[in-house]
Amino acid sequence: MPMKINVGDIVELKKQHPCGGKSFEVMRAGMDFRLRCQTCGAQVWLTRPNLEKRVRRLMPVGPAVSEADKK
Repeated sequence: MPMKINVGDIVELKKQHPCGGKSFEVMRAGMDFRLRCQTCGAQVWLTRPNLEKRVRRLMPVGPAVSEADKK
């Protein structure tokens, strides 16, 4: 079953980008993913199987819910 990766999520990959960064923002999701390096801003295209093998951690970015909103 494919991972649930959405636009706006931050993924940490196993290998570093040449600039030294490991965290990337998902800019496009589907069969191919467009990622932007959080350190240098470079964009990288990866296929879904290739990305799923490389992901170490997924940090979903959802709408922030405060205590006041819950009431």
